Amino acid sequence: MNFTGVRAQPTILVFDSGLGGLTVFRETVKARPDARYLYVADDAFFPYSGRSEAELVERVVAVMGELIADHTPDLVVIACNTASTAVLSPLRARYKVPFVGTVPAIKPACAASKSKRISVLGTEGTVRREYTQALIRDFAKGCDVKLIGSARLATIAEAGLRAEPVDEREIAAEIAPCFVDGDGRRTDTVVLACTHYPLLLGRLSALAPWPVAWIDPAPAIARRVLDLLGKPGNNAKPIVTPAIFTSGRKPAPALARALADFGLEAPTAAITQSS
Repeated sequence: MNFTGVRAQPTILVFDSGLGGLTVFRETVKARPDARYLYVADDAFFPYSGRSEAELVERVVAVMGELIADHTPDLVVIACNTASTAVLSPLRARYKVPFVGTVPAIKPACAASKSKRISVLGTEGTVRREYTQALIRDFAKGCDVKLIGSARLATIAEAGLRAEPVDEREIAAEIAPCFVDGDGRRTDTVVLACTHYPLLLGRLSALAPWPVAWIDPAPAIARRVLDLLGKPGNNAKPIVTPAIFTSGRKPAPALARALADFGLEAPTAAITQSS
């Protein structure tokens, strides 16, 4: 379904608690290279995992109102599992702009698993949400699904983007509960239920005790954007504004280079929004 009234060159706002949404941003740009883009990192409230659902709803609904008023996007991508499982419904109730959320890819993971033993690796907030539990009830279809809430991986991923030291032993400890070997079956699929985690995919694969399929939600989100906005037009070059950091902090040089690698122009020009 395409939305009517969308501009020939639509504006797409990609929103995350931090920098994990860059993985979704990159795939969305590939899908709609003709669009105008805005990337917003709510780093003043990072990490979302430790926040209550009520806090998240109050925060994200308010910040989103300012962003919509200032930038009039045609579509908003909530590139954060924790925010999506808590805030999508209130956002859709408050604002007319279409929202694309990011939720744990339990259905496709269970469909693809051969051993029928999968793990869902997310933030502590995502794995405890009723939304996630409902996905398991609706779509597990005989799969043994293990939920693992990581307290540190999102922060570790952000540290890596900033070229700060990353302790691989800590990563290995965070992912170890994902791997279950018993009753003649091994975990063969791990759902990455946080958009930060694909930033660590190389390390995750190297540190895994055996090979598994890692399910990155970003390509599916990009396909949903195409479903809603339609195929790209003739203008093949995206127009990207500087990244917005709600804290107003200026990115350090290493982070500025990382943002540039994702195609964000002028990444040193941080812009203050609600704090």
